[in-house]
Amino acid sequence: MHKDLQEILVTEEQIRAKVKEIAARINEDYRDKELVLMITLKGSMIFATDLMRYLDGDILIDCMQVSSYGASSVSSGNIQIKKDCSIDVYGKNVLIIEDIIDSGHTLQVLRSMLKKRGANVEIAAFLSKPARREVEVPVKYLGAEIPDEFVVGYGLDYAEHYRNLPYIGILKREVYEK
Repeated sequence: MHKDLQEILVTEEQIRAKVKEIAARINEDYRDKELVLMITLKGSMIFATDLMRYLDGDILIDCMQVSSYGASSVSSGNIQIKKDCSIDVYGKNVLIIEDIIDSGHTLQVLRSMLKKRGANVEIAAFLSKPARREVEVPVKYLGAEIPDEFVVGYGLDYAEHYRNLPYIGILKREVYEK
C-alpha cells in the first residue's frame, strides 16, 4: 500500500471482477448494436481500457475532457468542456464511461449535451459517492458505492498524482489538507 494512503478500499481483484461483471451486462444489452464509448478524461482512462477488453461487438471510442474542479480538490460546480468529442453521435448508442460520480453535475451536463446532439445515452461509472450527490443522474452500470472519502488510484488522482495505483485507496487527510 502506498505511504500516502489510509487504507485500500477496492483491491485489484475486486476491480477486475467488477469490470468483467459490468462488461457482461453491456454485452448483453448491446448485442448486435454499435456502441460509442465516450470516455471522460483523464480519470476514466484505466476503467475504460479495462472494460473495452471484455466488450464484444462493434465498439467506437471517443473522449471528452470535462471538468468541474479548479485548483482545489473540491468541485467548483462550474462545468467546463476542455475537449469535445470528434464523433458525430446523432442516432448512436453512447455509453459515457466515468470514473466516479460525486455531485452529479458533470454527468448531468454531459448527458444532456449528448442527448441534444441526438444520441441515445447511458452511463457506466466505476464508483459513486451517494452522500455527495446534489443532482441525480441515471447510471445503468455501476461498479461500487463508496463512502464520502477522498479516493485515489485506478485513474483517480489528487493533483495529477496516484492515478497509476492498481487499486483504489483512501488518501490520508494530511496529504490534501496542507
